[in-house]
Amino acid sequence: MTKDEFISKLRNAVQSFTPFVSTKDGQWVVKGFIDVYKHIYTISTDTKVVSKIIELYIFPLLYKFAQDNRLRLELTKEQNFYPDVTFIDCEGNLFAVDLKSSYRKSSTKINGMTLGAFTGYFRNRKSSKNITYPYSSYKAHIVLGIIYSENDEAIDERKMYQIENLDEIISVVKDITFFVQEKWRIAVDRPGSGNTKNIGSVSLIKDLINGNGTFAELGEDVFDDYWTNYLTPDMAKKAELAEPYYNNLASYKKFRNIK
Repeated sequence: MTKDEFISKLRNAVQSFTPFVSTKDGQWVVKGFIDVYKHIYTISTDTKVVSKIIELYIFPLLYKFAQDNRLRLELTKEQNFYPDVTFIDCEGNLFAVDLKSSYRKSSTKINGMTLGAFTGYFRNRKSSKNITYPYSSYKAHIVLGIIYSENDEAIDERKMYQIENLDEIISVVKDITFFVQEKWRIAVDRPGSGNTKNIGSVSLIKDLINGNGTFAELGEDVFDDYWTNYLTPDMAKKAELAEPYYNNLASYKKFRNIK
């Protein structure tokens, strides 16, 4: 299976995910968690909690996608390994799919995403450290993105519900949107957050869905070269350099003498 064929099949499958995770009025179908006494507790509004539950909820859908397309699915070995899911076709081709989620800050913009490390396995592409298979083994590195809106209604996390009161529980999120894009197509030229060595993403929803990132017109080779040689100030200092080679696309073009 070619890269484009895999992406097309995954994109088509993801379009059918929404009815499984949302009610007809756009509310998240997950209302809380239940104990053995059939007490239901609402979910925290913490973005890490919400994102993780959404990701876990769609794993069975990804298994079905694999079965429908004669693919083998491997989940990440450890929590901090890349990618979240590896798909393997009957010819042995590998496709990395990382699940990334973020909430809407407005009708057009998300809070932001990080797209994985730009050090470690990203630079040493034969390495097996913190990655299921060496980075260079994959035919494509793909993001399955999940965008959602936080519910404005007040949610009382202290309250306990019974099964018969399920309809009374307010969903913590709503209006879930999925997208599929190659990582390089939605990346920007700056780290994703603080001092972490992670690649940042575009924040406009239309750019995420359409793959209009900073490197979209320049190509994957430029993306790889940019982030393989990108240095934070601390990395430059450790390498005994006065300053990083570049810190954005404009200075990178000057560094590489690209018109």
